[in-house]
Amino acid sequence: MSDQPRAAYARLPRDEAEAVAMQTELAGCVVVAEDDTPIETIAGLDIAYDKDSDTAIATAVVMRRGDLEVLDQSIVHGASDFPYVPGLLAFRELPLLLKAIEALSITPDLYVCDGYGLTHPRRFGLACHLGVVLDAPAIGVAKNPPHLPWEAPGPERGAWTAITASGETVGCALRTQDGVKPVYVSVGHRRTLAGARDLVLELAPSYRLPEPIRAADQLGRRRLAATE
Repeated sequence: MSDQPRAAYARLPRDEAEAVAMQTELAGCVVVAEDDTPIETIAGLDIAYDKDSDTAIATAVVMRRGDLEVLDQSIVHGASDFPYVPGLLAFRELPLLLKAIEALSITPDLYVCDGYGLTHPRRFGLACHLGVVLDAPAIGVAKNPPHLPWEAPGPERGAWTAITASGETVGCALRTQDGVKPVYVSVGHRRTLAGARDLVLELAPSYRLPEPIRAADQLGRRRLAATE
């Protein structure tokens, strides 16, 4: 992907109507297919907000897939130029996340976003937007259930149930540890749901959240605590 279309995909809309139109158009760019490129390094992405100000902290943590060793990390401070609007969260978070990615010395093979991908009203959540902008494999792993009907998976690790919308499977509720709350997995770009589900389980050997976004979340929380 050339720099010009990438910049166009990442630009901020003028208002909510333009944001919705952008999502609807860019949803057609999402590729749901396994990429042939080996996935050896994975970046977890997260944003933490200061409850007392408009400050946000974007974090990126790159891990080696084999042993989950941290290879690189970055922290970026800033404030969003787009208001909080349900369904349009990507426009609020994407600019800072891209800056955190640019600050890395390693280009990861895949990105794991703390949020949704295809599990979105217009099939274009944060993981899709990031993946399309970077033209890179990306998946979404959300902590909270989507505003769609879903059933709880079985209590054992690896159990899952499909999340559907208008007869289309757009994600899954996945149990990553025995007896803990599930996470909500969806394709962002250049992945399949089955591949994303297997990878999330691989990246969550001990805790509910996959290690890359768990590490990014903790990094942001520590930095916020240090600034209080």
